[in-house]
Amino acid sequence: MEGLYRNCALCPRNCHVDRNAGGVGFCGETSTLRAAWAGIHLGEEPVLTGKGGSGTVFFSGCTLRCPFCQNCQLSGPGWRQGPSGPVREVKGSLGVEITPAFLAGLFLRLQYAGAENVNLVTGTHFAPGILEALRQARSGGLAIPALWNSCGYEGTGTVELLAREVEVFLPDCKTLDPELSRWLFRAPDYPQATREAILLMAEARPLLLGEETLKQGVIVRHLVLPGQLESTRSVLEWFREALYGRALLSLMFQYTPVPVGPGVLAGGVRTLLPGLERQTNALEVEQVLLWLEELGIKEGFVQEPETSAGWWPDFLRPNPFPEGQARPLWHCLYGELNPLR
Repeated sequence: MEGLYRNCALCPRNCHVDRNAGGVGFCGETSTLRAAWAGIHLGEEPVLTGKGGSGTVFFSGCTLRCPFCQNCQLSGPGWRQGPSGPVREVKGSLGVEITPAFLAGLFLRLQYAGAENVNLVTGTHFAPGILEALRQARSGGLAIPALWNSCGYEGTGTVELLAREVEVFLPDCKTLDPELSRWLFRAPDYPQATREAILLMAEARPLLLGEETLKQGVIVRHLVLPGQLESTRSVLEWFREALYGRALLSLMFQYTPVPVGPGVLAGGVRTLLPGLERQTNALEVEQVLLWLEELGIKEGFVQEPETSAGWWPDFLRPNPFPEGQARPLWHCLYGELNPLR
């Protein structure tokens, strides 16, 4: 598995750097696992949180680096929002180096704390190490599903690798517009790569619902971007044609402009497209909901618009999330915490 880092092509950027030798590509990471936070997250879709919550691990670095990333403290070098409010510049993403054995221990502790699943957030660039940790944890008694929570920008070979150990896939489908993805992510191939990856996920993991939680399957997330409704329309039409009945849709309206320093965003983009400096408005929400009805998409989830940026996680705090939304278990700056409190 370590050989997959030697000429890295884990994501469609195909940087082909030797990460085993300390090289870094777009994700900004070597082959050594780095993570920032683990705990019980209560804010995911109901079939993922269930009664016990989702056992979430946030990894450092990212293969996409959206300019509106809510986890921009972790995704790459840039600007971080501090607990007192001011924005400050940093040289690298938040997180510390960990071993697969340490990560396997986190998985088991999350299960002990009552988690319904192990939720792996933004781990594409660390897939070999994470899979090794999952295998170790399974040998140690891990019995809950593994959930792959990603931006959707996956290589098909990586998806095939993941499908050996991962029961639930939670990919984004951010846009199917190559020009929009070129502007936002510097990845004009995002639409094609994401379509291929998600279809492969759905083929590998047919939907299997338990009494309250999803045991196996795919949930496709789409964040509605203000001023970009035609992009959303294309995603909905594609989902209806290619995936409806085979996967669930999670439609999100909580877009919030990222806190920024002077002229710099988390993804390295210095200007926003018209509309992206604001939140989604009521007319846009209404239009998208009408399209859902028109297309006959009845199964899935709609996450309501946020009225403020107060829900933004701040990973410089032991609990980055608003009160009642999470219970921390481990933090890269504070060490072990008690999620049972």
